[in-house]
This record gives sequence, C-alpha cells and structure tokens, in this order.
Amino acid sequence: MLITRPREAPARTEALVRARGFEPLAAPLLTVRHFSPAMPPRVQAVLVTSGNALPGLKLQDAPLLAVGDATAERATAAGFTDVHSAAGDGAALVALAARLLRPAAGPLLLACGRGQGRALEAALRAQKFAVIRRVTYAAVPVARFPAEAAAALRAGRVDAALFLSGETAAAFVRLLPPGLAATLENVLALAIGKPAADALKPLRWRQIRLASSPTLDDVLALL
Repeated sequence: MLITRPREAPARTEALVRARGFEPLAAPLLTVRHFSPAMPPRVQAVLVTSGNALPGLKLQDAPLLAVGDATAERATAAGFTDVHSAAGDGAALVALAARLLRPAAGPLLLACGRGQGRALEAALRAQKFAVIRRVTYAAVPVARFPAEAAAALRAGRVDAALFLSGETAAAFVRLLPPGLAATLENVLALAIGKPAADALKPLRWRQIRLASSPTLDDVLALL
C-alpha cells in the first residue's frame, strides 16, 4: 500500500497498515515546513486541525482541542496535558468547542496550515467565539513523483494507495508520470474525504473508496 502522507507523518499509519496485512510503502508527496509565529499571551483554548500544527505551538495551560484521535495523541506526546479529541472533522471540532467552551471566557487560538482554517474560523465566529488564527506549517508538494513508488507501480506490486487530504491527492495526480497511469487500473484508492476522492477522479483506478468519516481508522476500514 502506498502511504502518500508527508515523510514527517507518525509511524502509527504504517503500523495500522501492517496490522491489516499490507506492506506499507512510503510515497510522500508533500513536505511539511514548520513556522513559529507570534502567539497571543493568553487564550481560552487552542484548536488544532492537524498534528503538523503542533511543532509551531508553545506549551500552554489552556486546553487543546484536536480534530481527531491521532492529532490528540501527538499533542499528548508533545507535552500538552489537557487534550480533547473531536474524533471527526472540522464540524466536529466546532461542536466540541461549543460544548466545552464559552464565548465569554476568552479568545480561541486556531493553529492550522497555510491556506487552511478560514471556514473553521468562520464557523467558530458564528458560535460567537473570538478567534485568533495562526499559520504554524505549510504542506509543500515535492518536486517529483517518488522513485520507489514509481518502481512498485511499474512492477504491479501496489494493491492500494492511501490519501488523507485533498492536497495530497491533487499532488499525486499532478506528479504521476504519464506512463504509469495505466497501472492504476489494478489499484484501490482510499480517500479520507470528498476533496481527496474528487481530486483522484481524473485517473482510472480499480475503485475510489470514500471513508464514512474523516479518520484514519475509517479510511483503513475500507479495505
């Protein structure tokens, strides 16, 4: 199975793939650049949409609300002590904030990637929260399709490919050498959400499967 996550992604993904009887093959299509922007001195809570946002944050006493379980685990490992998981997507994160927090208790810090977080910020503001958005990382496409993944496709050794973001899926379509397009007719594409599934449609796959909810476990349940 091709693992198209950035090379910085945790080893948990590969472990879960192996547990389902597949051999993971790293095929990173994005690389993550971290930033450390100036942070507000005091916030009611910190919200993160990806584990990639965590290295740019300083430890705070405020609760941290994570979009999913994997991000929550990474936050705990990074030293955050009051961590809550929305176990879903951006809408679930907004619902968690509305349940645990109060607009009058102070602003929220939303840490996200470059070009991301606007819709989530608007949804939080619609719940009357004051929101401070900070970009703590950028996911940048690699220059060329990974050579090892290309060789595996050419040899017919790939059964499935894992796509956990629309950006990754778009990068795959853009970078795939034209001569390898026909090899995908025997490959199952697993997409975490509709943006990823839609981005994959220009290529002819054996099948594109869409997870019932945007979590890694539900994506792998498609197998």
